[in-house]
Amino acid sequence: MSAAYLSGKVFLLITGASQGIGRQIAQSFAPLLGNDSLVLLIARNARGLQETADKLPRGLSVHTASVDLSTATAHELKDVINKVLGAAGAMQFEKAIVVHNAASIGDLTKSTVAMTDFNIWQEYYDLNVFSPAVLNGVFMEIFNDCSKVLRLVINISSYSAVQPYKFMGYYCSGKAAREMFFKVFAVENPNVNVLNYSPGPVDTDMLHAVHTYTSEAQDEDTKNLVKNRPVLTTEQTVIRLLEVLKLQKYKSGSHIDYYNN
Repeated sequence: MSAAYLSGKVFLLITGASQGIGRQIAQSFAPLLGNDSLVLLIARNARGLQETADKLPRGLSVHTASVDLSTATAHELKDVINKVLGAAGAMQFEKAIVVHNAASIGDLTKSTVAMTDFNIWQEYYDLNVFSPAVLNGVFMEIFNDCSKVLRLVINISSYSAVQPYKFMGYYCSGKAAREMFFKVFAVENPNVNVLNYSPGPVDTDMLHAVHTYTSEAQDEDTKNLVKNRPVLTTEQTVIRLLEVLKLQKYKSGSHIDYYNN
């Protein structure tokens, strides 16, 4: 598959890269990068990150950073990125890509009227909304003065950002807020390519958690999230993501689902 948008010397940052979709994005994107590209993989699980790194092409410059994104400050995130950029800095690259993939499902046992603990709300939004927003700002600040660097921002969204499901108040509201943030970012930054990609129901630990809960709760509405659309492999959905990026038929900031034409 031709992937001109990944050609040349690229800086690629992926969060949640220790497993699932994040790992597959790393595996599928890395072989398409040009010579002297650099990949930075971020997640909490250091062992999982190394396993991902070991799957990437030899000769590619791959760095891992075990970071708890829910607590990392903007200063800490900036240090992580600048450390791997080295003395040559951001100006050495032709393209800069950040994939905001890290996310959590939230407590599936709580209805919206039971979601009354401020601390739980704070913890959930720290990781799922505030962290990608802050990291995105740091990323753009680092590459802001590089007028010749093409910038691509991919937010891994969800159908749940636009479709409500019972007992998924944390997840649905978080995905909706996160996606709207990147829509606003796209309007404010017309020179940056922004994609909100909804990967469909993918065979990951997160989907298994939803399936397990809905099977026990016998909630038909939420069960439809799992049963009405075929479960995809991580490879299937990332291949589709690559196709979307290749065709470039979306308006920057748009929500594109795996099943969109």
